[in-house]
Amino acid sequence: MSLLLLAALLAATPSADTAVGTWRSPTKNAIIDVEKCGASLCGHLVSSDGIKADPGLKDVNNKDPKLQSRPLKGSLMLSGFRRDGNDWVDGSVYNGNDGRTYGGKITIIDANSIKLRGCVFVPLCKTETWTRVR
Repeated sequence: MSLLLLAALLAATPSADTAVGTWRSPTKNAIIDVEKCGASLCGHLVSSDGIKADPGLKDVNNKDPKLQSRPLKGSLMLSGFRRDGNDWVDGSVYNGNDGRTYGGKITIIDANSIKLRGCVFVPLCKTETWTRVR
């Protein structure tokens, strides 16, 4: 009986691959599609309150003037995350609201929630809990 319980617990334990999917950020109801990009993770912006209001919304806050005319929809928001156990670490998080890129870490909470931490440098960080859309 205890082996059956152990097998059920292990099957319910989320793995680092749980991060792959479509997620909702509480910031402006952003929807981000997270996928494997080689050995790392990356994520593209699918939608947000701003994109719903203006589908042609541009990346006007980007610090690189050449990128300020690109659409925010489809922009790379997460990149370079490497797997470390059940976490994804050492990644980059682009924030379209301020046009800056931050160091990031993704922690798996369960099959339907992850925590994304973005840092200027530790301890100057902000953490959000994202929920799975699908």
